[in-house]
Amino acid sequence: MIVIVAAIIGAILGWRRAVGLGGTGRDRAQYAAGFAIAFAVVGLFATVIIDRMM
Repeated sequence: MIVIVAAIIGAILGWRRAVGLGGTGRDRAQYAAGFAIAFAVVGLFATVIIDRMM
């Protein structure tokens, strides 16, 4: 669950970042995908750490 939420938040933040930089639609999609992947990896690590603690 954390991974999905993190990926969605990352995509939104990536999209907003590309809009702020004046990117085209392709730039926005690339930033959204890149941020979503990065945030999903962080969310995956958070999930594993939380699971190991319990």
